[in-house]
Amino acid sequence: MAKTTIINFQFLLPFVIFTLLALTVAANDEAYPTTTTAPDCSLSEELLIKPVRREVYGGGRIFDITHQVTVDLPSYDTEGGRLGQFLRLPVSMKNGSFCNISEMKFTTHTGTHVDAPGHFFDHYFDAGFDADSLDLDVLNGPGLLVDVPRDKNLTAEVLESLNIPKGVRRVLFRTLNTDRQLMFKKFDTSYVGFMADGAKWLVENTDIKLVGVDYLSVAAFDDIISAHHELLRNREIIPVEGLKLDHVPAGLYSIHCLPLRMVGAEGSPVRCILIK
Repeated sequence: MAKTTIINFQFLLPFVIFTLLALTVAANDEAYPTTTTAPDCSLSEELLIKPVRREVYGGGRIFDITHQVTVDLPSYDTEGGRLGQFLRLPVSMKNGSFCNISEMKFTTHTGTHVDAPGHFFDHYFDAGFDADSLDLDVLNGPGLLVDVPRDKNLTAEVLESLNIPKGVRRVLFRTLNTDRQLMFKKFDTSYVGFMADGAKWLVENTDIKLVGVDYLSVAAFDDIISAHHELLRNREIIPVEGLKLDHVPAGLYSIHCLPLRMVGAEGSPVRCILIK
């Protein structure tokens, strides 16, 4: 009696699909040539050029007014008046790890940064008025970049002479600090800033809620406590300090400053840009 052969099509199906795919590749061999060797994914040395670091984007429409964080940044609380080494690489591909992971250490008032109310008022600090609580509606919106008379601190007389219109909520003040390039030198107590009477005049006579300056402190060194108190007392004004304003024309811009959401911190590094 003849034996009956039973074909299990479940096992044949993969071979059928493979054959059809092979025929399809052969038919399209000229349009899609096959590769016999694995592609080389390594980068040639010619392609490993240094990245271009820019401060102007969008064909001159966007200005980055944030200082680079480098070891040479001025710092008020370090030996030598400079930031020094702030970055290390505890996890390194050169040491056998599958990726690089850096860690950093510096104060929250390093480089371009914002002050929260708890910076100079301990009861605000305890109550949680920190960097995470700052109003993004104040930190983002239309504002002015103005030039301050170069031989003056920001006094009441100087503020009044600038004739800043009512209704303006954000103003960046470019001073002699920019001309002297102080943000590229060790910490210098002779920087220009707000005097107490200038801060008080601003609070009582303008609608300004964002105050931007071109050095590490919004307040002049001789009035560092009292001027900060005038600006931060009512929790309505946000100082943005350490701005890089040397390459930007004075005028009206859309200002955008974004602090890190650091709960419990009385200040935060910030990335600030201006858009025409």
